[in-house]
Amino acid sequence: MARQNVNDLIAFLAVARERSFTKAAARLGVSQSALSHTVRQLEARLDVRLLTRTTRAVSMTEAGERLLDRIGPHFDQIEIEMDALNELKEKPAGTIRIVAPDYAISHVLWPKVKSFILKYPDIKFELLLDNGLSDIVTERFDAGVRMGEQLAKDMISARIGPDFRYAVVGTKSYFGDRLIPEKPQDLTQHDCINYRFPSSGALYVWEFEEDGHEIKVRVDGQLVFNNIFHVLDAALAGHGLGYVPEEIALPHIAEGRLERILEKWSPYWDGYYLYYPSRRQPSPAFVAMIEAFRYRA
Repeated sequence: MARQNVNDLIAFLAVARERSFTKAAARLGVSQSALSHTVRQLEARLDVRLLTRTTRAVSMTEAGERLLDRIGPHFDQIEIEMDALNELKEKPAGTIRIVAPDYAISHVLWPKVKSFILKYPDIKFELLLDNGLSDIVTERFDAGVRMGEQLAKDMISARIGPDFRYAVVGTKSYFGDRLIPEKPQDLTQHDCINYRFPSSGALYVWEFEEDGHEIKVRVDGQLVFNNIFHVLDAALAGHGLGYVPEEIALPHIAEGRLERILEKWSPYWDGYYLYYPSRRQPSPAFVAMIEAFRYRA
């Protein structure tokens, strides 16, 4: 098969799997126009339309679906075998793509990655932020990071962080003459900064606990974000009460920029886990990462 044909098929596979020329172009490191031209050339050479393009989406024709099903697994196997060649090297090497929430990247993954890459200079990382529940198989990530309670049963997982909890915080200027909440239910009388889940679109219901009993409070306010650090920024600016991971709030509490309330009501939650599909044989680089990232109390 001519080299150009192989490159054209790789381009088609990227668009078919991403369902987007923009995302596929970013993954392949080419321009969107160049990628579109390559796919059109492939369609012209095969004399069959593979993709249906609209202004909002890309879908596959019957011929496109068939081509994806037939050649996709073969290209995946080639990629696996290429990765396996790293086993012959003296040092682990390769690229590891991980998708994780904002807080997990900044406070759980990054502290581990920055020391790991010094020890293994031939291993590269792509850390992609996604606060939704991404399908790592469909989106072709090597691994994802989720809290223990969110793990899918068909995944292998390794704990990479301790239990943690959230903190309700606000500024002195916000509290002013307002009554300070003494119990979670009092939050309904305050301006609270909401967090919206990207995957479901639902607003996070603030969770508390008393004597082993769960308490959930639906709060309201002027602001909604889907990034926990934006919630923290808004709280620091005095726009309401935020409910954020304790670790990112503690420095501001210590320096007097924020005040914490309802601490005894905030429960500890299961920490973060790195998870990955069981069907794929881990590369030496991946195995080295798992062992280095594993949480040891």
